[in-house]
Amino acid sequence: MKKLLKYFDGYYKQLILGPSFKLFEAILELLIPLIMANIIDKGIANGDKGYIISHGALMLALGFVGLCFAITCQYFAAVCAQGFGRSLRRDLFRHIFSLSQAQSGKIGTDSLITRLTNDVNQVQTGVNMAIRLATRAPFLAVGSIVMSFTISPKIGSIFLISTPIIVFVLYKIMKISVPFYTQIQKKQDGISRLVGENLAGARVVRAFSREASEIEQFKESGDELSDATVRVGKISALLNPLTYVIVNLAIVAIVWFGGVLANSGELQQGQIIALVNYMTQTFLALVVLANLIVIFTKAVASAGRVCEILEFDSDMDIPAVSKTESENAASVSFDGVSFAYNKSGDDALTDIDFALKTGETLGIIGGTGCGKTTIVNLILRYYDATKGAVLVNGVNVKDYTSEDLHAKIGLVPQTAMLFAGTVRSNLMLGAPNADDAQLWRALSTAQGKDFVEKLPQGLDSTVEEMGKNLSGGQRQRLTIARALAKNPQILVLDDSASALDYATDAALRKAIKSDTENMTVIMISQRASTLKDCDKILVLDDGAQVGLGTHAQLLAKCDVYKEICESQGIAQTEVQA
Repeated sequence: MKKLLKYFDGYYKQLILGPSFKLFEAILELLIPLIMANIIDKGIANGDKGYIISHGALMLALGFVGLCFAITCQYFAAVCAQGFGRSLRRDLFRHIFSLSQAQSGKIGTDSLITRLTNDVNQVQTGVNMAIRLATRAPFLAVGSIVMSFTISPKIGSIFLISTPIIVFVLYKIMKISVPFYTQIQKKQDGISRLVGENLAGARVVRAFSREASEIEQFKESGDELSDATVRVGKISALLNPLTYVIVNLAIVAIVWFGGVLANSGELQQGQIIALVNYMTQTFLALVVLANLIVIFTKAVASAGRVCEILEFDSDMDIPAVSKTESENAASVSFDGVSFAYNKSGDDALTDIDFALKTGETLGIIGGTGCGKTTIVNLILRYYDATKGAVLVNGVNVKDYTSEDLHAKIGLVPQTAMLFAGTVRSNLMLGAPNADDAQLWRALSTAQGKDFVEKLPQGLDSTVEEMGKNLSGGQRQRLTIARALAKNPQILVLDDSASALDYATDAALRKAIKSDTENMTVIMISQRASTLKDCDKILVLDDGAQVGLGTHAQLLAKCDVYKEICESQGIAQTEVQA
């Protein structure tokens, strides 16, 4: 929890002044019953209108001053809580991006979203309530008891008996209900996961006519959350009836014994009214305190979940400064690289060896699940090789800073990912200083210039979330253009032309070859026709390297590659040619 204290930096003034103003308000609130008692016992009893008016005006003045104190406290609480939440949310978001892919996957995207939103909000609410009520409620409870003794020690003993009983009831109910709040938060994680999956896979769900079953699954998860919430609600619902019974019995006792003392001349009527008010204040303060305990319990549980992420140190050591690159070294090379996603599990890649010079093109082909995308993940250092070394310009990727390494690489992912904004904002993601000429040049190479020119506002045309207002082929061409716009040293195309027709695919390959003369290109594809003109082709089979060479060399000596080509009607074409 100490990790979160630093987020109060810059807000210590509000953190101190807020509760101070609330404390002043509570002091004024404790004076009101005494003034009311004097109005009854002196003003009304003696028929002194002047006394009644003057003390009534005093009550109004104290109420107005108390209101000003309360508003000031609310302001300080809002500033501190919102500033705290903003700083925490910003650092948490930044820290999540520092984690490796393996760590992010282990925690889960939906859980990360819940912690970044709901949990941070809970902690922020806890801070707000602490400033506003954490000092006021206990002070009012204790102050009311003290004030009752100043009026009548005998009646004050009723406060000493009833208050611990109320506290005990509150404690028992809180002890039973608090664990349910942790369960509720976990169930909220589950609902977030279901929502995320179904929204992302809505088309798949509809294609397989699974709407009814998914709705039923969501209903079951919602019912579980609802049941848990209702269960804790029922327990919490006992709070008011039980405490009200105790308070009302205490008030009856105050009136009863107060009446006896009034008959003997030890108490006056106004003082009895004041004692009843103090009992009510004590009760309300304790109820507020109980609600604060619930809020703080939620906040502490959420703070623990947030700290759990913040305490997750990245399992990748990233240097502060990149090593100096070697002259005339291979642009990209794999030196006996093996990798397993679960370090104790089976290898996804085994003994991969190749070297790619600057300006060369490497094609990677193989069956589904053979490790093609894993090679890309290792180059980008989303994961670290379990054996061997991945080198870029002669430097191990582990010896680059993330910024330096990723600045050299333009990635076109397997799934086209666009962000809500405009065509321009998406293309400038990796090249924030690119001018229009550079963007149109990238679009031309990516075969996307024609369709962008036809859009209503060209580069400034709207792109919806995930590019939902564009076709699959248009999204792919924009992601290719985005990678080209940053003019990277290494261009990685991870099966990025799967949504393009053969003519557009051929035009794209031709444009990349002519427009990226000094750019090292790595192309992953299921189509042998897409890769046959590459300088080198790497053939993978179940994670193992079974071939490396040109198209002609592999046809002659690699059975796996030959089988792939034959299945696509390419080997026969070569023979006939």
